[in-house]
Amino acid sequence: MEYSLENEILKVTVTTWGAQVKSVVRKSDGVEHMWKADPAVWGYHAPILFPFCGRLKEGKLETKGKVYEAGTQHGFARTMEHELLYKNKDAIVLQLTQTPDTLAVWPYKFRLLSSFTLEGDTLHHTLTVENRDEAQMHFGIGYHPAFTVPFDENHKATDYELRFSNTESPLCLETAPRGLVNGKCYYLANNIRSLPIDEKLFANDSHCMVNLTSKSLGLYEKDTGRGVVCSLEGFPYTLIWSKPGMPKFVCIEPWNSLPSPERGGIKWEEKPAAASIAPGETWSTCLKTSFVR
Repeated sequence: MEYSLENEILKVTVTTWGAQVKSVVRKSDGVEHMWKADPAVWGYHAPILFPFCGRLKEGKLETKGKVYEAGTQHGFARTMEHELLYKNKDAIVLQLTQTPDTLAVWPYKFRLLSSFTLEGDTLHHTLTVENRDEAQMHFGIGYHPAFTVPFDENHKATDYELRFSNTESPLCLETAPRGLVNGKCYYLANNIRSLPIDEKLFANDSHCMVNLTSKSLGLYEKDTGRGVVCSLEGFPYTLIWSKPGMPKFVCIEPWNSLPSPERGGIKWEEKPAAASIAPGETWSTCLKTSFVR
């Protein structure tokens, strides 16, 4: 199912499959900013990553005295149907709770709320995790929105750049070739305010930046100033990613946790987590994305 939310500036469409932002259209020029999820390229719009970000070592986790086959990267929330909790003119709220399938790979009872609201040209996507289990619950969580380039037929991908709000020398954690944190680091660039979009930027997959001082990172059209700007406040890690070659979309991914360490084990409680909450407790994070002109 799909549900829409709009104000005088934006129209937003959310899909219950994966609780994804499927569409954001700026009314002034009709630009669709979200990637169309072409399965021949990459079949998602803006997946949410829960209960872990990235890959697990061996695709497994050990907790509550048992080893679980957790499967592919980024957890299960992105590929599940979420339930509409309520919708009004100001908000859409979806929820996901445990099922026999989730308990078979991650043995915790939980509720994950995805709340969508608009404030001017900014979309707020709040994720709230509730521990409904009898045990302490560790989890990872993150955002993975994909923004289409170019914005219109008069531009090409190389007409865009990523802009930091501060001058940066982005230090990145290396995860190649297994998608696990391997203890190595590299600088993406030194003393920059922007990164050009071209076929080289993502030739070796994503970049996981850990030392940013910027409060925001935006994807901008260089000649017009039109852009999509993600707030980074409160997020310890920011990834950028697209498929190799000339990008058709660019992902800006604020994360609260990391993939498993390559040299570590599979114990769940030892994996880098966003939070650890006691039974009955809740924890929230929010991605604010502005569609600027």
